[in-house]
Amino acid sequence: MIANNQCGIFSSSSVELTKDDILSAMKSISGYIDITPSDFQEIYKIAFRHAIERLSRLVKAEDIMTRDVVSVAQDTLLSETAAIMEAANVSGVPVVDGDNFIMGIISEKDFLEKMGGKKNGSFMGVIAECLSNRGCVAMPIREKSAKDVMTFPVITAQRSNTISELSKMLAEHQINRIPVVDGKGRLVGIVSRGDIVESYCAKVF
Repeated sequence: MIANNQCGIFSSSSVELTKDDILSAMKSISGYIDITPSDFQEIYKIAFRHAIERLSRLVKAEDIMTRDVVSVAQDTLLSETAAIMEAANVSGVPVVDGDNFIMGIISEKDFLEKMGGKKNGSFMGVIAECLSNRGCVAMPIREKSAKDVMTFPVITAQRSNTISELSKMLAEHQINRIPVVDGKGRLVGIVSRGDIVESYCAKVF
């Protein structure tokens, strides 16, 4: 499951009720309630957890995916690819062929690694490399295209995958987004960590 500090609703422990909250709630209910505040608190935690688990099974990729996906072709120059990503304010884009079949995916991490950021490259690592060499470390890849740096094969999802399954896939593969494909492997959408967080927030609130 995604870290609960992004939305504050992913586990019962992230929504703590005080005894005053419980007593106020119990007093607002007309009639007699034969239950202690501690019992009520425990029931609430269990019910909340079940509700979150139920929602995670009901919501599918097709319900939350971005359908108008920003993508690039395999022969798109990296300079153009970077400009497209910057204009769309995204950190990764799928690479597709002329029939919209997904061939790979390219992210900021791919750029960083090719620019000297090494395997676990970071932006500051590239800056350090650039400054130590007194030159632009992007020059060697300036004329390369998306196919030269993209990651493949690509981890993909189906429209029917639940957000619980999507969350697990993102966590297991340590990725921030997952393309959604149809039965033939053609790109139909993309789901990011942010999309999953927002779906939980929308359903609960």
